[in-house]
Amino acid sequence: MQLRFTPEEEAFRTELREFFTTEIPEDIRRRNAEGKTIYPDDIVTTTQILNKRGIAVPAWPVEAGGQDWTPVQHHIWREEMALNFVPDLLPFNAGMVGPVIAHFGNDAQKERFLPITRNLDLWWCQGFSEPEAGSDLASLKTRAVRDGDHYVVNGQKTWTTLGQYAKWIFMLVRTDPDVKKQAGISFLLIDLDTPGIEMRPIQLIDGGYEVNEVFFSDVRVPVENLVGEENQGWTIAKFLLGNERSGIARVGYTKTKLARAKELASGIATPNGTLLDDPAISSRLADLENQLLALEITQLRVVAGSANGKQNPASSLLKLRGSELQQQAMELLADIAGPDSLPVAGVDSAAANGTADVDSPAWAQLTVPTYLNYRKVTIYGGSSEVQRQIIDKAVLGL
Repeated sequence: MQLRFTPEEEAFRTELREFFTTEIPEDIRRRNAEGKTIYPDDIVTTTQILNKRGIAVPAWPVEAGGQDWTPVQHHIWREEMALNFVPDLLPFNAGMVGPVIAHFGNDAQKERFLPITRNLDLWWCQGFSEPEAGSDLASLKTRAVRDGDHYVVNGQKTWTTLGQYAKWIFMLVRTDPDVKKQAGISFLLIDLDTPGIEMRPIQLIDGGYEVNEVFFSDVRVPVENLVGEENQGWTIAKFLLGNERSGIARVGYTKTKLARAKELASGIATPNGTLLDDPAISSRLADLENQLLALEITQLRVVAGSANGKQNPASSLLKLRGSELQQQAMELLADIAGPDSLPVAGVDSAAANGTADVDSPAWAQLTVPTYLNYRKVTIYGGSSEVQRQIIDKAVLGL
């Protein structure tokens, strides 16, 4: 393959870059670059600007508001979003429930939910994981029992990201306990204002409240909110998780963090020049840049090989290595901050926006909370252990 873009693809990149840098408000992009994105406002504003242009959900079917782009164009779109500090779109809408409804939903569900999901008029959250059903998701115990025109739902979900802003939740529930565990699961859409639902925040190691636990007590859900057929939920879940892992390597995002690390290190004086001249820092930067370049080349090979529409099992390599490089970049930034990274104020939002009123740069104070938060990236979207198993079987054939 040719590891260079065609003139048409470069023109496409230039068009996107101009749009992102002129139409997405500069203050939103600046906050995102500084790790101070305002939830939910910045995400909603960004999504609606992109949706007006028709590029909020390009991976959706064209009839649902997507774009007939090549895999390379999708790659360029993701990269330019990151390189120009456009906030990530809400994955639960753009990459999860939207594609599910477009693929498995009936006409009434598509008409009701797709437009408001695409425009982020409706903020979704995900109800998959449970206290005893994380990596082994098929062991979930939340029950949905049919009662006339409703399902009665009882159980608990956990690690519900950004659920404090959500109006609806899409869930996997057990509708048949007497069959093989994967065969008795269904996919439900639930209004969070329904009586019997309680959401409690979970404070994370970075001090923030990004995730929640959700309790369901005799929650009555109309049968019309079932997506697909009853007990088809495991098939739908596999489809959803395949979409979730697209672009998960986040090469463009890690590029911005390494560029930021260079900028910061070059501004910190040492007895021998700047911190960028320190062999320990410069060698780490060079090593990370080389590893990121290798990952980018691998990602382009996977992108080029996905033109037939089939998911490439080699994408597990991207997820595995991409998440590790994100963590290493965050660790490097914290090390560059040094002692200035230690003061941390309490925060109560999804992003680690809090800084203490001390003589320490705000960027430095945010490095350790961000580093701690990014311990999650080797878990979500399929843990590193799961990715190694996929590589073992599907890529190496061992």
